[in-house]
Amino acid sequence: MILEKKKMFNDFAASKGLRSTRQRDVILDVFLSTHQHISVEELYLKIKSSNPGVGHATVYRTLKLFAESGLAREILLHDGQTRYEHVIAGEHHDHLVCTSCNSIVEFEDATIEKLQEEIAARHGFQIKNHKMEIYGLCSNCRK
Repeated sequence: MILEKKKMFNDFAASKGLRSTRQRDVILDVFLSTHQHISVEELYLKIKSSNPGVGHATVYRTLKLFAESGLAREILLHDGQTRYEHVIAGEHHDHLVCTSCNSIVEFEDATIEKLQEEIAARHGFQIKNHKMEIYGLCSNCRK
């Protein structure tokens, strides 16, 4: 799966006329090994200890490319910070985002998905993609 994602991104980069770089490969490897919603800063901190030549701006630009290629999904938090997660083909989930601690809970609900399809059909709308982010307080912050 990781090799497929690397090939997908490299094909995308080539189609954009971008040459392959060691820095981008390092960022891709670290991003794909991270199984959480991660900010540019968090990813940069993970990378810089073992790869001090990779700059913050490079991480930022590369994450934007990952999102543009379909490899990553951006989640914009209420405080303006963007987090990134892997996109897995055929998988869909939504998010509960805590506005106090910024924790993110992923969830799936067939009833919500069906209702969205029914609403779209009622309006003659064809869904291509969607995301749902619900903002509030997690159980820890409510205490």
